[in-house]
Amino acid sequence: MLVSKLDKTTAREKSIRKSIGLLTQNLLVTHQTLETTSPGVLCCILIICDVCFQNPDFESSSIVSLSLPELTGKLKDGSLQPDAVLYALMEKALEVNKNLNCSTEFLMESVAQLEDIKTQKKGLLYGVPISIKDNVSYEGHDTSCGVVSKLGQPALVDSVVVKVLKKQGAIPFIKTNIPQGLLNYDCSNPIYGQTLNPCNLQKSPGGSSGGEGALIGGGGSFLGIGTDIAGSIRIPASFCGICGFKPTAKRISARGISSCIKGQNSVLPSLGPLARDVESLALCMQALLCQDMFSLDPTVPPIPFNQEVYESSEPLRIGYYENDGYLQPSPSMARAFRETKDLLERAGHTVHRHTALTVVIHVLFIVTTCLMYIVCVLCDFRKPSPIDPCIRNQDMILSTPGFIMRLISFVLKPFVSHEIGYIQEVIAEWRRLNVDVLLCPMLGPAYNFTYCGRLNSALSYTSLYNLLNFPAGVVPVSAVTEEDEAQLSQYTGVHGDMWDKLFVKAVKGGVGLPVTVQCVSLPWQDEMCLRFMREVEQLTAKNKLTRKY
Repeated sequence: MLVSKLDKTTAREKSIRKSIGLLTQNLLVTHQTLETTSPGVLCCILIICDVCFQNPDFESSSIVSLSLPELTGKLKDGSLQPDAVLYALMEKALEVNKNLNCSTEFLMESVAQLEDIKTQKKGLLYGVPISIKDNVSYEGHDTSCGVVSKLGQPALVDSVVVKVLKKQGAIPFIKTNIPQGLLNYDCSNPIYGQTLNPCNLQKSPGGSSGGEGALIGGGGSFLGIGTDIAGSIRIPASFCGICGFKPTAKRISARGISSCIKGQNSVLPSLGPLARDVESLALCMQALLCQDMFSLDPTVPPIPFNQEVYESSEPLRIGYYENDGYLQPSPSMARAFRETKDLLERAGHTVHRHTALTVVIHVLFIVTTCLMYIVCVLCDFRKPSPIDPCIRNQDMILSTPGFIMRLISFVLKPFVSHEIGYIQEVIAEWRRLNVDVLLCPMLGPAYNFTYCGRLNSALSYTSLYNLLNFPAGVVPVSAVTEEDEAQLSQYTGVHGDMWDKLFVKAVKGGVGLPVTVQCVSLPWQDEMCLRFMREVEQLTAKNKLTRKY
C-alpha cells in the first residue's frame, strides 16, 4: 500500500528494493529473528534504510572504494559530507559482517558524533569512520575480550586512543571480533563465534586483531585500531592481505585497553593501525602522535610524527634474513621475500645479510614460554566462561595443577631478566652492520581453521619484535601460486618434527591468498619503518607482484 503512494520512478523503486533487501538479508539471514538482533545492528540497518529511502540515488560503492587519502581530501574540500561517508561504510560493514562475522558491536554514538564534527570541521581524520578492536574501551560499551565473565561491564570512559581519534575528527563506528581472552592468533570466542577470512571463507583471518583484518580486508572499514603483543596486528594483516603496523610500545597510549593478562611487563602490548595501504597507516600515526595524546597520557614520550623521515627518498641500508632458524618459511613466504629483496636491490638500496637474530630466537621461546605460564596463573577468564575450541591447547595448560605451573615458572623466570641483554646484543649487531631497516619473511599464507592454537612455534617471525620492542609492519607483495602449493609436498622444515608437518597442513590449499613481507626498524624509529614499508609497497606495485583481492 505504501509503495503505491510513492513516486514510482526507477530510482525510487531501486531505493525501496535496497531498503527491503537490507532488512531481509541482515535481519532474517544474519540474525534469524528480530529478538536476537543486537540494538546496534538494528539501529544501523534502520538508519541505512532511511537514508536509501530519503535519497534514492545514494550509492555507497563509489565512497567505500576510495583510498583513505582520497577520502580525506574529498571530506576537506566539501565534495563529500561525513554523514554520507558514515552511512556508506555502515552499509558496507553490515554486508561484510554478514559474510565474515567480524564485528562485535556497532557504535550508534557515531551518528550523534556527526553533529559535533560538522560544527568543528577540523582534524587530520575529519569525517573518517574508524573501526576499533573489541578490547579498546569506548564509553558505555563492553570490552569483553571474548570472555563471558567480562560481559555487562561497560567502559566508564573512552580509552585515550579513542579520545584522540575523536579530537582529530575521526568517527569510531564499530567494534571488531577477537579470540577468547586474546590468547590465540585465530579469531573465535564463545560469545561472537568464528570470524572468517575475506580472501577465502575456509581460512582463518588471523588474530588477535582478526576482526579488524577481516573487516578492512573485506572493504568494511578504511582504517582500524588493533593491539599487538606477539603479532596480533601483523598476522591478521598478513592473512587478510592488508597493511598493519606495530609501533614501538608506549609510542601510543595504552590507557583504556582491556586485557585478561595483568601484571605481565616483560613483553608490552603495542597499539597500532591496520589499513588498506601504508599511506593510511602513516596518516593515522601522524594524527595520533599529537599534543592531545601527550596531555591525556603524560607517560607517553612527547615525540610527534616525523614527516621528514617518512617522506625521505634517500637510498636505504637494508639488513635481511631469509630464515630465522626456528621455522622454515613456506614456499610462498620464501619466494615473496626473495622477489622483494631483489626489487629493493635493483632500486638502488644496499642490502646486507643479518645473522644476529637467529642467535636469540631460541631464547625468545624460553621467555615466551615463561610468560605463558604467568598468563595461566593470572588469567581467571575460565570462570564461568565456556572454552573456545581455538584455545583448547592453552586450556590444557590452564588445567595443569598449580604447583607444577609454579615450579616451571620458577625455573624459567630467571631467563626473563636476560631480556635487556639480548636487546642490546641485537642493537649492537644492527649498528655494526650499519643498517637502517630490516627485511624479513612474514608468517603466511592464511591458515586452515584450528591450526593457530596448535602452532605457537610459528610466532617466531612476529613475537621476536615484541620482545625486542622494535617497530614492525607488514605489506602485501604477492599471492600464493600453484607452484608454491606444489612445493609444499617437498617442505621438510628446520627440524622435520611434528610442528613442521603441522605447519604444512595449516597453510595447505592457499592458492590465490595474499603473501606479505615484514619491515622492521630500531625502537622509536617508527617513521623509518613506515618509510621502508611504503618503498616496498611502491616497488611491488610497479612490478605487478601484488594482486587485487
